[in-house]
Formats: sequence, structure tokens, C-alpha cells
Amino acid sequence: MALIIVESPTKARTFNRILKGKEHYVFATLGHIRDLPPQEIAINYQNQFEPMYQEILKKKKVIDQLLELAKKNDEIILATDLDREGESIAYHVAYILGFIKETWPDFSIQDNTHRLSRIVFHEITPKALEEALKDRHELRIKLVEAQQARRILDRMVGYELSPLLWKKTGKNWLSAGRVQTVALRLIVEREKERRAFKVEEYFQIYGLFMQGEEFKGKLIKKDDLSYEITQKIDLYAGEYEFTKTSITKDNVESIKTDLQTDTYEIQETTEETIKRYPPPPYSTSLLQQDAFFKYGFSSKMVMRLAQDLYERGFITYHRTDSFNLSTQFVFRAKDYIEATYGKEYTLEKPRGYRTKSRMAQEAHEAIRPTKLEGENILDKSKDKRITINHKKLYKLIFARAVGTQMKEAEIKVVKIFILSSKKYLFESSSQQVLFDGFLRILNPDFVNQNTRAISLTKGSKVTLKELEPKELKTTPPYRYNEATLIRILEEKGIGRPSTYAPIISLIQEKGYVDKEGRYFMPTKLGEPISDYLSKSFPQLFNLEFTSHMEEGLDEIAEGKKTAVSILSEVYVPFKTQLDVQKNDTSSVEIKEETTEACPNCGKPLIIRYSRFGKFYACSGYPACKTTKSFLKKVAGKTCPKCKGDIVVKYSKNKKRFYGCSNYPKCNYSSWTVKGIV
Repeated sequence: MALIIVESPTKARTFNRILKGKEHYVFATLGHIRDLPPQEIAINYQNQFEPMYQEILKKKKVIDQLLELAKKNDEIILATDLDREGESIAYHVAYILGFIKETWPDFSIQDNTHRLSRIVFHEITPKALEEALKDRHELRIKLVEAQQARRILDRMVGYELSPLLWKKTGKNWLSAGRVQTVALRLIVEREKERRAFKVEEYFQIYGLFMQGEEFKGKLIKKDDLSYEITQKIDLYAGEYEFTKTSITKDNVESIKTDLQTDTYEIQETTEETIKRYPPPPYSTSLLQQDAFFKYGFSSKMVMRLAQDLYERGFITYHRTDSFNLSTQFVFRAKDYIEATYGKEYTLEKPRGYRTKSRMAQEAHEAIRPTKLEGENILDKSKDKRITINHKKLYKLIFARAVGTQMKEAEIKVVKIFILSSKKYLFESSSQQVLFDGFLRILNPDFVNQNTRAISLTKGSKVTLKELEPKELKTTPPYRYNEATLIRILEEKGIGRPSTYAPIISLIQEKGYVDKEGRYFMPTKLGEPISDYLSKSFPQLFNLEFTSHMEEGLDEIAEGKKTAVSILSEVYVPFKTQLDVQKNDTSSVEIKEETTEACPNCGKPLIIRYSRFGKFYACSGYPACKTTKSFLKKVAGKTCPKCKGDIVVKYSKNKKRFYGCSNYPKCNYSSWTVKGIV
């Protein structure tokens, strides 16, 4: 008998369903079974940053079961996930079973490794498991070394800086992190950009024209003078470009009067047939971004749903930077496309995409479905734990992967230029889908909305039916939402697919950022902490250095560098800056002033922060110790029961909802603000 070791019970059930118990026993470790102890830094700086791992106390029963099973089985097969984290879990299992001797910074395998093997697979399907069991190999120790280097690096920064923050702020629940602080800094710097931005008002004039049918045109120039102006401004994070027009409140009425007494004809028409190609299949970050924009799913939710789909055998491994698709999949996709949509939608040769990431996180495939039985395959599942959200995410993955192997779309772009006798020039454009190609599966709404294009003859007269001046304002750079924050982190090489969701969750849980609608804005707690850390540790918390560290971790995995060399590169300058700050007696003041008076002494109330969130406190403390709960009001909304204020609240599992400020007298609550008067 062979003992197969995986991480989760769901994965174990899928293995058992496929293998049907034939000469195999599948056991789930329920995640990591060894880790650094939580109450101490557990890094020996004197011995080349040696980590002091120990068995997790809560996993004692699991470890005992594992040791018993190992005695009863002739062969041990490690079948954890294929990335560094999975390799690390496999390594710690091998250590506990006595196959590995730890001699940091080197690792050695014992002589009895004929009993131990490692298998790697990108999907949990019968064929993938069959191939993996035939192609067994040793643990990939370099991946373990890279994962341990990351763990030590994050522990070193977090455990050294957090006590410093406690000392500076007087709040012993704050935390700092190597990547989380950089993510927070991005949000803070963007907020500063917005404050520095000077809003300018301008007008855009549209004309509704008529010649058989109506079409809209935009005023773009007068004589040879363009109304459109592109400006660049230099802000904290570099140049920001925006476009406005030179039409202002001072001249809009005179232009409008001029246009109303004018005559118009078609000066020129242009037609161009363009080809639109499908986007690449999903990597982790692209899936998180798309699911956010289309369904409002958080990155944490996406990863949970994708984990479920992977472990149940519906999709390939979901933590990946790669755009590669297996040969087996692209040829099966061609057959599916021909059978479902027709031969004209298929490609002569499979379409491939170049992966942006140099390392691609050791995962050799993009996220794709494991079966090609239609996007509604989950509807047939008898698993009651499959929800509507699982189905939505699966449909995204299915359409995106299949779409990559469909013919490109052909679109006719028509531009019409309308010139007035007074030399005002309007531009109108329209699109007509000549062949929908991949859009049939990825964007059928676009196809339906663009079935024909307007075609007019040069020199023909048109009638101005209506003028529509729109008053607009230049807008500062948008705040980050989950999707755009993930995009910038990926572009800058900060973090890896598995880290985006926990980073975003952590900066919210700590109260460093709030959400205004879908967008992040720093709190009065998060901004001073970001400013202090960025100023005091300029090398550690800048984009370039953080990206450089990620490249270093990749090079450890490739065998080009060692963990000790990378850790030394960080620790030496970090220790110097840390010693300076420990000897500095200044503090970081965190408070938010209000106009509300203390009900007991009349002094102004201020907003302070605790591990449980914001609260009101009297500015006269310690003479007056008055405090009261902080409730964030929802502007423009009142309780439909008692007309009290609607405030933001949180359930026990930290899910946001909206309730009446007069609770418990009024028990009105709602998960959304929609429908609240």
C-alpha cells in the first residue's frame, strides 16, 4: 500500500473518487503541520538566519495519525500543491517522518528515500494523476529554500518593526510587513496625488445630426485649432496625463449660438476593418481583476472559490503567473469549438501567449477548465457545496480559456467628419461586427449592440437636430480598488499570486484603509503609519527594492542565489535603520478631530483607534475618560422604519451590513444600501 499525502480533505475526497482506493490511502494534513512559533521571532541571526521551526500544537493529532500511517504503508507519496508553499508543506511532512535532516542552510535527504517520492500535477483528473504517479521524483529543495527565505524575511521585518510601531504610537496591536506596507504606501501616495490635483471645469459639445437616421458627433476643432488639450502634471508618483477641452463657461454660449445658425455636410468618411484578438487565459491576478469588475468578488473570495473548483477537479491550479495552455487542452478546445460554434470559428494552428513573468511561479499552465463539457457543467454537480458564485467564476474561466483558441473578430470601424460652413468640425464613429469570432463567447452583448455601422456619402448635407453641451471637470487619478491595486502590484513585481488576497485583507483588518464604495482610501491611522515607515526605512519600503527582493527569491528557486545571501542583503541596512529608530524618542500621533462636544465636560471629542476599530474619546483625557462607539453614517439614507440614520455595521465574521443607529429600539438592517430611502 502507498500513503498519498495532500493538504485538504476536499482534495483527499477527489483523489479517493479517482483512485477508488486501489492500493492507495489518501491522508490530508489540513495545511501546514510545522511553522515558526507565533510568540517569538524564532530566527537565529548568529547562525546565518536559521529558522527555528516547530510542530504546530493544534496539529498534534494529525501528526500522530501521520506517523502511524507511515509505519503501516510501504511507500509515501507527497502530493501537495505544485508551488513553493505546497513544496514547503511536503518538506515538513518528510522531516516529521524522518526522511530529512535539517542542517541549515543546507538540507539533506536520508538514505531510505526509496520509500519517499514527490508527484506534481496541474489538475486533479484521472489522466493527470495517472501520469504524475508514473513520473515520481524527489522534493524540489530549492523551492523549499525560496519559501523559507520569504518566511524568514517577512518574519524578520514584521517582528522587528511591529514592536517599534507599538512604542511610537502606544498601540500594541499594530503591525508592519514587508509587502503590506508597500501596498498601503501605494494607496496613501495616490490619496496625496488626489489632494494635490487642481480640478478644472470645461465643456464638451455634442451634436445630434440627422440624415435618414440619427447619429451623434463630438466637436473636435474650429478651423485648424483643436479644442482638445492633453496635459501632464508631475505628482508624487510621477506624471499623470489627462485630456480636457478649451471650451469653457466663457465661450460655450457663443460657440453654441454660432453652431445653431450654421449648415453642415459630410467632409470625409473613413472605413477600416480591424482584427481583435482574444485576451490571454487567466493568470491569478487577471482572474481576480476580472471577477472584481464583473461580479464585485473580493480577491479573498476569488481565491476561496478557485481553491474549491481546483480541489474538486474542475479547473487547473489557480495560483499561477503563466499564460501557457497544454497541447492536450488546445486540441480538445478546437474540437469543442467546431462542434459548438462551427468550423469557421476554429484556428488552423493553436494560439499561444507569451508569459510576462520571468519565473511564472513554477506553475506551467494558466487557469483553465479540466473538462470541455460546456460552461454549465457545474449545474449538473450533485455537490451541495457548489454555489452560484462557484458557477459564475467557472463560467469566466471556461469562456476565457476556450476563447483563446477561437478565431479573431473582424470589426469595421467607420469615422464620419462633419464640417460646418463656419469651419467647425465634428467627429462621429461607429463599429460594425463583421465576424464575431471569440466575442461570441466572451462578449456577446458587444456583438448584439454593434450589428451595423452608419455609412454616409462625402459631400452630402446633414441637419443639426440638437446641441448637447456637457459641463465636465478634470478628474484626479482614481483611487485604487482591489483590481487596480492587484494590477499595480503585479506590474511592479511586488508579491506573488498567492500573496495578493492576504495583503489586501490585512490592511483592511488592521484599519489602515477604508472603502468608499469600491475604492480604498487611507484612514487617519494608516496614513501616518505609512508616512513614518516610508520616511524611516526608505530602502525597505520602496517599490524597486521590494521588486528586487521578489526577483531574489525567484533566483533562489532557480538555484542562482542562496537564502543567506538574500537575507543578508536586507538585514544589514535594515538593522542600521532599526537601531536609529529605536533610539529616537519621537512619537507618531494618531487622532482625528471632530466638531462634536463631549457630553460630560464639553471639550471636543476626537476619534481614536483600537484593535476593535474607531471610537470617540474626550480630548480632555485623562481628566475626562468619556468614550462612545463610532458609527459611520451613510449619506442620504434614513431608516425606513423610524427615519433614524443608517450606519455601517459589521457581523461577527466581519461582514459589512447596514443598520439603524437607534438600535436596539429599532432593529432594521440590510446587507446592501440599495432600496433604503
